[in-house]
Amino acid sequence: MITLYHCLSARSFRPLWALEEMGLPYELKVLPFPPRAFAKEYFDVNVLGTVPFLIDGDTRMSESAAICEYLAVRHGPSPLAVRPDEADYGLWLNWLHQSDATLTFPQALVLRYGRFEPAERRQPQVVEDYAKWFHGRLRMLDAHLLNHEWLAAGRFTMADVAVGYALMLSESTGLAKDLQPQTAAYWARLKGRDGFRRALAAQDKAAAEQGVKAAI
Repeated sequence: MITLYHCLSARSFRPLWALEEMGLPYELKVLPFPPRAFAKEYFDVNVLGTVPFLIDGDTRMSESAAICEYLAVRHGPSPLAVRPDEADYGLWLNWLHQSDATLTFPQALVLRYGRFEPAERRQPQVVEDYAKWFHGRLRMLDAHLLNHEWLAAGRFTMADVAVGYALMLSESTGLAKDLQPQTAAYWARLKGRDGFRRALAAQDKAAAEQGVKAAI
């Protein structure tokens, strides 16, 4: 049984969504956000105190996009993975890595310095600068979506799950209002997937059962 440690709508939503898309059995453990402050016993599980954290037999993983790749490959074969012998293999990997390092990172700073820090430590200039960074880094996605329905191999893959979470986060940061029309339409397609809806329902159900409230 796969175990996923998760905070509501945090980066760990990527592997949760991936699990639902693949129909894999799993146990979901929902933690208050941030767990390093409100669930200190979690350090015994993950020394970083971050989510996601996935346990699959002897495998331990903490990077959300890498977990998506792992699930598609290790628990495949799956059309959600792009094989090395497919033309878009490199493109697929690039989107997977860009999803977190390029598209989620600036939004984390927008959230931290615009919402999570105490009032005296908030930094409006940081929020403004990294909001611009996010939209600047969306240019590749905006351009790609002018001529493609999905990110790689002409089908929905884990790259769409990974990048889709960055767009999901943009709703929390308030940056989704400025998405280009083709990118907003892509996000609407992603939100319409049964796997996405099941992941939302799964986190809400687990949070209610485990007494955890949303923070973002």
